[in-house]
Amino acid sequence: MTEILNLLAETATQNPDAANPAAMLTMLIPLAAMILIFYFLIIRPEKKRSKKMKEMLNNLEVADEVVTTGGIIGRVLSVKEDTVLIETGSDRTKIRVLKASIAENRTVHDTTEG
Repeated sequence: MTEILNLLAETATQNPDAANPAAMLTMLIPLAAMILIFYFLIIRPEKKRSKKMKEMLNNLEVADEVVTTGGIIGRVLSVKEDTVLIETGSDRTKIRVLKASIAENRTVHDTTEG
């Protein structure tokens, strides 16, 4: 940001017409518009997704059906601080995975409090 301001200051000193506040404003309006568009199309939705994912990982419970990022589907047996023990398939294979590798919780919980 400071580089942009320095560039604008250099331009204003080199070209006397550019020192006009109206000319500076016409240069800053498109820049501000691009920053706003970038924020609303990229940054804000990513923050919402990140918050939703963090909430899902913090609300994991025993017996939830989850899908890992590798595509493994299993049922949660235990939840620790940063790992989850899941059971997969009919042969009851147990796999310990990182919480961060859980992509989706397929169990529907009743979120209404009564």
